[in-house]
Amino acid sequence: MTYLDPTFSDRIADVPRSFIREILKVALDPSVISFAGGLPNRELFPVEALRRAACAVLDTEGRDVLQYGSSEGHLGLREHISERYRLKAGLDVPVDSILITSGSQQGLDLLGKVLLNDGDALVIEEPGYLGAIQAFSLYRPTFLPVPLLPDGMDPDALRAALARFRPKLLYAVPNFQNPSGISYSEDNRREVAEILSGTGIFLIEDDPYGELRFAGSDIPSFKSLLPDNTILLGTFSKTLVPGFRLGWIVAPPALMQKLVTAKQATDLHTTHFTQSIVCRYVRDNDPDEHIRLIREVYGRQCRAMQESVRRHFPPDVACTRPEGGMFLWAELPGGMAAVDLFERAVQDKVVFVPGDPFYVRGGRHSTMRLNFSCSDVDTIEVGIERLGRAIREAPRVTS
Repeated sequence: MTYLDPTFSDRIADVPRSFIREILKVALDPSVISFAGGLPNRELFPVEALRRAACAVLDTEGRDVLQYGSSEGHLGLREHISERYRLKAGLDVPVDSILITSGSQQGLDLLGKVLLNDGDALVIEEPGYLGAIQAFSLYRPTFLPVPLLPDGMDPDALRAALARFRPKLLYAVPNFQNPSGISYSEDNRREVAEILSGTGIFLIEDDPYGELRFAGSDIPSFKSLLPDNTILLGTFSKTLVPGFRLGWIVAPPALMQKLVTAKQATDLHTTHFTQSIVCRYVRDNDPDEHIRLIREVYGRQCRAMQESVRRHFPPDVACTRPEGGMFLWAELPGGMAAVDLFERAVQDKVVFVPGDPFYVRGGRHSTMRLNFSCSDVDTIEVGIERLGRAIREAPRVTS
C-alpha cells in the first residue's frame, strides 16, 4: 500500500519528478560532458540586440511597461505572431485567438486546468515529452500512450485507443519531437487528422522546434488539416531566449474565453516588460536572420554527432536522423538497460537521458536521448567516443 502524506494533495503525489533535472546536477561537474540537457545554445543568445531593445523600451514607454498589462498579452506581440503564422505556415490565426503565456509549459498547465477532469482520457506519444507528462499529471488523466513510428504516430494504435476510450485530448510534438527527434510525415499527419475528424477531440500541436529545421522541407501544420479542433502551442524559448519565459496558445473562441479566465486566476498576465522587449526586438531586428544562425549551428552539431555515433557506437545501436530540433534518440542493443548504462557512463564523465522517464507506462527501457544543441563539434566527438566505449563494455542480456 502506498502511504500518502496528508500534508500534500493527492494531485502532487501523481506528478513524477523531473529525472532530467536530477541528471543536470551531475552535469554541473565541469569535467563531465553532458548530452542530457534540452537547453538552447547560450552562445547564440542575441544579448546586445536585446539590451538595445530593453533600453529603447524603458526610454520610450518605461512607466507603461512596468505597469500591469492585459491578460491576453501585448497586442503588438500577438500581431507579430499572427503575421508570422500567415507568412511562414499559410495559416489564418486571428490576433484574438492568441494568448501569451509564461512559457509554453504554462500553456500545457492552462489546458489541463480548463479541459481535464480526474480520469479523463488523454492520448500522448510514446515516448512522450516529459514536461507534458508532468503538467498533465497534475490533473490526473488516464494517459493513452500511442507508439511513435519513424514517420509519426502509429495510426493503428491510435484507432485502437479511440475504439476503447473517448479521449478529450491528443497531445503531439509533430516537428522534431522531444525526445525522439522524429517528424510526422505529411501522409501520417493526414491519416491522424482523418482518424480524429468528427470525434470532437482536441489535438494539441506543440511546436517549440518547428523553426529549427536544418534539412528537408516544412510540412503542413495539423491546423491546416483540423482547423476547428487544433490547439497550437508556441514559444520564443528556442528561437530567441528561454529566460524571458514567453510562449503562446492559439485556440478557438469558446476555449480561449476559458483559458483567459484560467490565466487570470493563475498569474493575471505574463510579464509586460519582457513582452515589450521582444516586441521591440522583432520590430528593430530580423528574427529570421537569427534563426538562420541557430539552424546553421545546430545542423553542424547534429551532423557531427551522427558522424561520431557512426564511428564510435556499435553497429547495432539504432539512432534517429532528425532534420531539425535538438535531439537524437538511440536504441541500445541486447536488452541493455539505459539506466544501467547511465551509471557506467557517469564514471567515464559523460551523461545522457535514459529513455525511462519518457514512457508513462514506466518500466526499464533500452533507449536514450542525446542533445546536440549545447556542445561544440570537438566536445561531441570526445563525449560520443566515451559513451561508445561505455556501451561496448556494458553487459548485454542474452536470450
